[in-house]
Amino acid sequence: MAFIDTQQAETGNGYARVSSATPRDFYELLKPRVMQLVVFTALVGLVIAPGTVNPLIGAISIIAIAIGAGASGALNMWYDADIDRIMGRTKSRPIPSGRVAEGDVLAFGIVLSVLSVVTLGLASNWVAGAWLAFTIFFYAVVYSAWLKRSTPQNIVIGGAAGAFPPIIGWAVVTGEWISLEGFILFLIIFLWTPPHFWALALMKTEEYGAAKIPMMPNVVGAEKTKTQIFWYSVALALACVAPFFAGFAGWAYLAVASALGGLFAFRAWQLKLTPGEGRALQGPAVKLFLFSLWYLFALFAALLAETILLRVLG
Repeated sequence: MAFIDTQQAETGNGYARVSSATPRDFYELLKPRVMQLVVFTALVGLVIAPGTVNPLIGAISIIAIAIGAGASGALNMWYDADIDRIMGRTKSRPIPSGRVAEGDVLAFGIVLSVLSVVTLGLASNWVAGAWLAFTIFFYAVVYSAWLKRSTPQNIVIGGAAGAFPPIIGWAVVTGEWISLEGFILFLIIFLWTPPHFWALALMKTEEYGAAKIPMMPNVVGAEKTKTQIFWYSVALALACVAPFFAGFAGWAYLAVASALGGLFAFRAWQLKLTPGEGRALQGPAVKLFLFSLWYLFALFAALLAETILLRVLG
C-alpha cells in the first residue's frame, strides 16, 4: 500500500514522492499497547455495570472504543511529530522516520475519530458516544496541544483522558453520564498515571529536556519527583480498595488490590530512598515502571474475574 506524500519536497521531475507507508505503519499510529489498556478497562466497566447488553452490541461498542483510542494516538503522533524526531524512544515512529506523511496521519486520525463516535452512538447510545468524543478531544487537544508543553502537571491533568474508558463502558450498558462505580474506576487510573509516567520521565530526563517538555523531573528535580511518586502511590493503594467498600467488589478483589497496592507503594518507597538522579535511578525507576505496566491489568482483571464468577455462581 502506498500513499502520495504531499508534504514532502517534489522530486526532480516535478512529481510528489510516493511514500513507503504500509498497513503496519498505520497500525503503529494507533498506539496499540495503549489501546489494549483502554479496551480492557472499558470492557471491565461494561461487564460490571448493572443490567445487560446484547453481546453483538457490546462487541461493536468495544471495537468502537478501541478505534477511538487509536484515533487519539494518531492525532497525538501528528501533533507531536516535531518532538518525536528529537526523543530517542519516539524517533522511529512512522512520522519522524519518514514512513508516513503528517497530512495522512491527521486525516487518518480525524476519520477514525468520527467513525468511532458515530458507531458507538448508533450501536449503544449517545451518552457513551459523547463520552468517547470528549475523551478523544481531551487527549488530542487538552493534553497533547495544550498541557503537555506548558506545565509539569501535564500528565496529572492529561491523565484523565486515559481514565475515562471505564465510564464509557459503563455508559454503554446503563446510558448514565456518571456513577459512583465509574468514578472510582476513573480515580484509580487517574492516580496510577503520574507515578507510571514520572518513573519513565526519571529515566528519560535528558530527552524530555532536549524536546523542551516540562516533565516533573525537569522542572522540580528528581528528589521532589520521587516524593510525589510515593504519595501518589499511597493514594493509589487507598483508591484501589475503594471498590470493596463501595459494594461492587468482594473479598477476593480486596486481597488482590491490597497486595498489589502495597507492593506498588513499596516500589515507590524504594525509588524515593535511592539517592542521586539520572543513571543512579535507572534500577528502581525501571522496576517501578515495569511493575506499573502490568499492575493496572492485574487489578482490573481481578475485578472482572470476581464479577463474572459471582454472577455465574449466583
